Amino acid sequence: MPAEHDVIDLDEHDQRPAESSGTPDRLMARRKTNARLVAAFVVGAVLGGVGVSELRDSRDERKRNASVSLVAFPASSSSGSSDVTGVLQMEGQLAVINAGPAPITVRAATGQRPGIQVRDNGRSRLLRPGGTGWIGVKLRIECSTAFESEPLSIRFSVETADRQVREVSYPVAVRGSAWHQGAERPCTYLTNLAKSGVNGG
Repeated sequence: MPAEHDVIDLDEHDQRPAESSGTPDRLMARRKTNARLVAAFVVGAVLGGVGVSELRDSRDERKRNASVSLVAFPASSSSGSSDVTGVLQMEGQLAVINAGPAPITVRAATGQRPGIQVRDNGRSRLLRPGGTGWIGVKLRIECSTAFESEPLSIRFSVETADRQVREVSYPVAVRGSAWHQGAERPCTYLTNLAKSGVNGG
């Protein structure tokens, strides 16, 4: 009897380590699985962040390429022809500054209000960001009314960096400008001519 008791004691003692030796294996397997899940989550979060960042950058670039911001003012004028009705035909230049973040191509420039008409000479002009270009224009000026009101709204046809054509306007001051100065002497001559014609009649 005592021997059997000793055998039973040994068997029970042998079983305990067997049970305890299986527990660390399961823990290790669980830890590895958790580690893989965490790694997958981290990789997913990083890739997702990169995707969102690239999407945001692409959106910002499209917005930047589509934006148009410019400044314009009369730059110079040259002598032209006139007639007895007090209308002066002149050529001049319009200075255009690209104040936007992307290059633009100015394809056309026109403006009209009572007394004055402006239209470009048909030549496109590429402007880098911060760059200035001079656009040749033709002016039709009615001396009696051209410089009475301000401003003259110039409408530009602009091709942006995304190859889209957009229409923008900019108010240009003509009174006291290079165009006004160029027209002053011939307009004075026409006015005096008209007065002398009236007086002579």
